[in-house]
Amino acid sequence: MQFSSAQARGKHLWLSGDRRQLYPHSLQFYLEPPTENISLSEFESLAIDRLKLLKTVENLGVSYVRNSDQYNSKLVSELRKLKFPYKALADDDYEARRKDHISHFILRLAYCQSEELRRWFLQQEMDLFRYRFSQLTDNLMQKFMEHVDLSFEAISEDLKNELASELSTSTPGFTMSKVKEQMFYKVGLADAVDLFRARRVFIKDGFAYVPFKDIVAIVLNNYRAKLSKALAFDKGYAYSIRHNYGKEGKRTDYTPYSCMKIIMSNPPSQGDYHGCPFRHSDPELLKQKLQSYKIPPSGITQILDLVKGMHYQLACQKYFELTHDVDDIGFSLNHPNQYFTESQKLLSGGREPKKEVSNSGNTQQKNNSQESMNSNSTPTSSNTTTDAELEGLEAYFTED
Repeated sequence: MQFSSAQARGKHLWLSGDRRQLYPHSLQFYLEPPTENISLSEFESLAIDRLKLLKTVENLGVSYVRNSDQYNSKLVSELRKLKFPYKALADDDYEARRKDHISHFILRLAYCQSEELRRWFLQQEMDLFRYRFSQLTDNLMQKFMEHVDLSFEAISEDLKNELASELSTSTPGFTMSKVKEQMFYKVGLADAVDLFRARRVFIKDGFAYVPFKDIVAIVLNNYRAKLSKALAFDKGYAYSIRHNYGKEGKRTDYTPYSCMKIIMSNPPSQGDYHGCPFRHSDPELLKQKLQSYKIPPSGITQILDLVKGMHYQLACQKYFELTHDVDDIGFSLNHPNQYFTESQKLLSGGREPKKEVSNSGNTQQKNNSQESMNSNSTPTSSNTTTDAELEGLEAYFTED
């Protein structure tokens, strides 16, 4: 179907309007995960760009006083380089807002794995949010608070002048002239309980009259609470798991990692349950585990020798033979699912194992062993902490 120029413009405007409805504001609390399908290359690119940004935020927070002129100047420069949105004035910043939204959730998945990672991610996102919120005009700030259901009413100039004496007395560091310069918000006590407890705010008729500098703290505390709860990330994380298993979204059936992919991927940390036991276990612990499985001493020695030589898949095959009482399985084990399937066939009597190893099987074993040795002997080219983290993130988000 072809469109006239007028029809094409109309369609473009409709799409633009529809897109802008997805992100009505350049700032958000990231309450809803993205649902669109993106390519693996874009997924990886967004993740790495976001990590670069957060590392920059971290470095600037160490080198400069947060919210100082130097800090703000440096941060806005980095935001421009990475094309992340920091103002809410442009009409054509859909792509920047989309990038901000999706990249946040990608990094959230990567950094919800441990308390230390969550704490780091939360701190950098808070610093980034603080800066971006402070850049909003008073009008846009009000609209944003309405957007996230924090509708605090800015009091009128007449009321502020009427309460000027009380506001000056009740707000530490505020003279009468500073009260007149500052915007005050009428906030429910539940949202201002910290200020009330510290006696830093004027209270009247069940409301706190909060100056602009402290309304920022209230918004940040609200954002921190929501993000911290999300990182502890059940409903949202369950969605990702269901999506990976084809229960949500496009219902794609994703292929599980092969043995080589598992061997070459990031090793498991405390609390993780992935990895190859022959590649990622401490040799002494592996020996103890094999002993508990009643593997004979000669078999344990054979397995540990293969592990020592970095022949992890061959060690797995030897374990398979010993646990199934077979002299030679006659095929290469290249996938955890294959191990399960072959084991079921053998234990159920549905398959007689071959007594001779085929040439292709030998070739596959040699290739796998060589790949394993090469991958483990290749030194990392990264010389800085940031580079190492970026490389680790690339590996984390790269699939076969």
